[in-house]
Amino acid sequence: MAKVRIYEVARRFNVSSEAMVNLLKEMKVPVKNHMSSIDDETIAQVAAKFEAEKEAVKQAEEEKKKKLDEAKRRRHAKREDAKPQVKATGAKPDKKAAATEGRTREGPRRRRRRRRRRKVDQQAVEQNIRQTMAKMEGRTRRRKRVRRETPEVSEAEPENLVKVTEFVSVAELADLISVPATQIIATCMDLGLMVTVNQRLDFDTISLICEEFGYAAQRQEAFVVSEPEDVEESEEDLSTRPPVITVMGHVDHGKTSLLDHIRKANVIAGESGGITQHIGAYEVALSDGRRVTFIDTPGHEAFTAMRARGAQTTDIVILVVAADDSVMPQTIEAIDHARAAGVPIVVAINKIDLPEAQIDKVKQELTNHGVIIEEFGGEVLATEVSAKTGQGVGELLERVLLQAELLDLKANADRTARGVVIEAELDRGMGPLATILVTTGTLKLGDSFICGLFDGKVRALLDERGKNVTDAGPATPIRVLGISGVPEAGDSFAVLEGDRQTRDIAQKRQRLQREQGFRRTKEPTTLEELYEQVQAGRVERLNVILKGDVGGSVEALADELTKLSTEEVEVSVIHRGVGAISENDVVLAAASNAIIIGFHVRPDARARAAAEREGVDIRLYRVIYEVAEDVRKAMEGLLAPEEREVVLGSAEVRKTFKVGRLGTIAGCHVADGVIPRTARVRVVRDGVEVYEGAIASLKRFKDDVREVREGFECGINVEGFNDVKVGDVIEAYKIEEIQRTLA
Repeated sequence: MAKVRIYEVARRFNVSSEAMVNLLKEMKVPVKNHMSSIDDETIAQVAAKFEAEKEAVKQAEEEKKKKLDEAKRRRHAKREDAKPQVKATGAKPDKKAAATEGRTREGPRRRRRRRRRRKVDQQAVEQNIRQTMAKMEGRTRRRKRVRRETPEVSEAEPENLVKVTEFVSVAELADLISVPATQIIATCMDLGLMVTVNQRLDFDTISLICEEFGYAAQRQEAFVVSEPEDVEESEEDLSTRPPVITVMGHVDHGKTSLLDHIRKANVIAGESGGITQHIGAYEVALSDGRRVTFIDTPGHEAFTAMRARGAQTTDIVILVVAADDSVMPQTIEAIDHARAAGVPIVVAINKIDLPEAQIDKVKQELTNHGVIIEEFGGEVLATEVSAKTGQGVGELLERVLLQAELLDLKANADRTARGVVIEAELDRGMGPLATILVTTGTLKLGDSFICGLFDGKVRALLDERGKNVTDAGPATPIRVLGISGVPEAGDSFAVLEGDRQTRDIAQKRQRLQREQGFRRTKEPTTLEELYEQVQAGRVERLNVILKGDVGGSVEALADELTKLSTEEVEVSVIHRGVGAISENDVVLAAASNAIIIGFHVRPDARARAAAEREGVDIRLYRVIYEVAEDVRKAMEGLLAPEEREVVLGSAEVRKTFKVGRLGTIAGCHVADGVIPRTARVRVVRDGVEVYEGAIASLKRFKDDVREVREGFECGINVEGFNDVKVGDVIEAYKIEEIQRTLA
């Protein structure tokens, strides 16, 4: 009986070798790894197992559909029974006869209806009490009740519309539609679902329950902040605000050096290798008293998302191009981001002091990419500068301010603050810190706010040099201290009234994210789930947990790692965060078979001990290039190895011997190579392979030997094959696994 290796069987069923090995072990088949062999009978059992599981999934879906159809049918029947019955003749009904008939035939049913009415009346009494108490406290709430007997629900009525997320519990849903939780549980039982008061419901179930009680459910994908009462902004309320300028361009073209000259401070000294790793926001006071806000974005291609975010929060883009270089890929990306954001571009041709500068060449290349400067008849302002000597920097600022005057930038400073997170980090001494660009209103000490998933209260406001300030107006970058956690770069920032409101919003957002993340990262636990993934086309996955010192770097690294995904190997960042690597990160990595990457952060003592105990791989880096290279190598390790056959030697059968219970022994002469005792062999007759198997015994004269080399004679007993004939060739070979690399 021919045997087939497990990896070949796995390929036949379109599953991974590891999954097939685990399945065979569950079936009590003695296998070691993917190189083990199984017979046709076992393969048939595997196929039957897959078909049985597929049929079970199909039957479960049909049963669920039947239950839902039956529940809908019963609900429709109840509504029909609730409608008033009127005779076609128009005659008045005989009340006495009806009463007699009810006592004789429908007595139990009438009694059940009476009990139901008394229950509804009791609920109405409780509702009136609640409304009266609310009026006494000055906070009346009006909520329209719809009785179950209502046959049709108008979706146009806003009172009947309930906005819910997918993770609403029974208790929360009962409060939303003013129905006791026990009635919702009873309705779920009618639908064939056994639930508890704290159990979460999916949207389909929520929709059916709401329909049962006369409400229409609407899915709410995320918990958004409801805007406070809008402040009517008239022209008198608006005042001129500073422009927000973003400096963009290719790596090493001098963006930070230019900003450094403007700020008169050495920013580059704080960056690894002279490459900007973060987004920096700075407010600069010019000599004439006017103020300008600058945002410095990195130029490396890994930080595309950070540059895009910079363009979305800016009024004007300064595009820096080196005169000794040309328009590079990151320069083109910066142009695209500025166009997508709809902001004007001011070109700064830097490094004109170098002898190899080719200014005209740069201008021509910019024209080829749609950036036509005034000199060539376009509308884009351009200035030739040198960040090293300061030549042309003053003229560049004048052009930027001229462009800002044309935009007529204004904002209302006398309202609650709104803004966006430019950068966020976890400071060892101060805790979570976020760099906020205030877009409207004035941020003050003591303001309660919601920022992404977290709430907080402003405890301190720091400028880019670490000095305390009391408030921050529109277009002002400010570092905020007092956030309950580290937000992500790009999150919205809004000041609300009261700590309780911000805390409730933050808790709901965090709960929603946790539950969505749980469903997103849940691995298949049953064969049905595995089968569904196989049908969808399963790929190998490298799970990564990413921790960094600032939010912008973490986001950019996640974007860079995701780009490494191929058709065969997918990179999945299952968790990202700011701060040191904690023990919880290690526990998550162990549970999801992930590696941990730390960028400018290190694990604490407990996390390191847990990693050693759980066998979790923690990699620490300071430069992004090394991260991408190492993850690429890890992905190559997940690629299925390429198998290649290597012929070790061949022996010609010159005589055969019948030896009792051992069977047929082939007397052979080794023609070339070597015949090892542990090698796989195939018997070739007239150029056609007639058998493939292992060597049962290998003898030289009467002694067992480990191998026989070229030119010597030996006796070979092929395991499970006695039909060896003179003239056959016994060929020894082995299978080598060659690790593949990404293209």
